[in-house]
Amino acid sequence: MKDIAISNRRELRSEIQRLSLLDHEHLAALGNRFSSPAAIFSAAVTLFPRSAAARSMRDQGLFGQDFFSLISRFLIPITLNKTLFRRSGFMVKLLVGLLSQKVAGYITDDAVERVIKQGGLLIGKLFAKKEQEPGDRYEN
Repeated sequence: MKDIAISNRRELRSEIQRLSLLDHEHLAALGNRFSSPAAIFSAAVTLFPRSAAARSMRDQGLFGQDFFSLISRFLIPITLNKTLFRRSGFMVKLLVGLLSQKVAGYITDDAVERVIKQGGLLIGKLFAKKEQEPGDRYEN
């Protein structure tokens, strides 16, 4: 925005009219953006940024996902609703389903592979420490 030098009443009135017209244009644009429930929902979704992996997964569609992502989209909500939220109402189960769908977008083959490798390294370290500790066995 640039500063406008106003030197008399006529220039002030013309600037007020210009700003009023600009305000009406912006209100009309906002009204068009929020004209339907779908438009409101899409505007609300844009508040939550997506990672590059989630964006590429959305672009690929349902069957373009890897095995773990596809399975977790169905397995996570069913498991949670049948165990932890068994006696919950409809709205809680709906929210759990929506949130678990969001989380399932981040579960990929690479993520599962990393977790398995880290778990294997941790278990390997625990067993290696147990074998090195003396005094647990009797020596004859």
